[in-house]
Amino acid sequence: MTDKHLSTQFDSELNQVSARVMELGGLVESQIRQAIAALSQFSLEAAERVEFIENRVNQMEVEIDHELITIIARRQPTARDLRLLMAFSKATANLERMGDEASRMARMVRSIIESGAARSLPSSDLRMAADLASGLLRKALDAFARLDTRAALAILKEDDLIDREFDGFVRKLITYMMEDPRTISASLDLLFLAKAIERIGDHSKNIAELIIYLVAGKDVRHQALENIESAIL
Repeated sequence: MTDKHLSTQFDSELNQVSARVMELGGLVESQIRQAIAALSQFSLEAAERVEFIENRVNQMEVEIDHELITIIARRQPTARDLRLLMAFSKATANLERMGDEASRMARMVRSIIESGAARSLPSSDLRMAADLASGLLRKALDAFARLDTRAALAILKEDDLIDREFDGFVRKLITYMMEDPRTISASLDLLFLAKAIERIGDHSKNIAELIIYLVAGKDVRHQALENIESAIL
C-alpha cells in the first residue's frame, strides 16, 4: 500500500512538472508571436511585449529547474523516470533559449525601426520563415506532450526547410547591400533576425530529438535523417 501511494504521488509530481513545461512552452509561443507581430507591423509596442514576457519565461525556467532538482533528490528515480526528468530539464532549457531568441528579434526590430530603413528591406521573406519557426515550436510541444516519435521525425525534416529559407534570405540580403550600401546597417539587423529565427527552429528540433531519446532510448543528435527514421519506425 505504501509503495502504491508513493508511486501515485510520484506520478502526480511528474504530471505537474509536465504541465509546467507546457505552460512555459505556451509563454514562449506567445513571445514568438509578438516578435513576429513586431516584425510584420514594425511595432515598438509588440517588441516591448516580448521583453515583458521574457521576465516571466526566465522566472519559470528557474522554478521548473528547482522542482526537478527536488524530485530527483527526494525520489532518486532510475531508468525511464530519470530519462523523463532529464528530458523535462533539457526541454525547459531549449524553451528558455527560444525566449532569448524572441527577445533578440524584438531588439533587432527596434533597431530597424529607429534606423528608418524598415520599409525598404525584404522583411516579408523573413516573416514567412518566422511563421515556419513558430509553427515548428507548436508541433514540437504537441509531439512532446503525446511522446509522438513520428511527429518528432516530421519536425526534424521540417527544420531543414527553415535552414534553406535562411540560406536563401542571406543571399538576397547580400544582393541588397551590394546594390545600395545605405541599407547595410539595417540589412545586418535583418540578418541577425534571420539567425534568431533559424535558432528557434534548431531548438524545436532539439525538443523533437528529446522525444525520440525518451521513447526509444536512442540519442539521435547529429545523425542523418534516414538513420533516425530507421531507428524509430
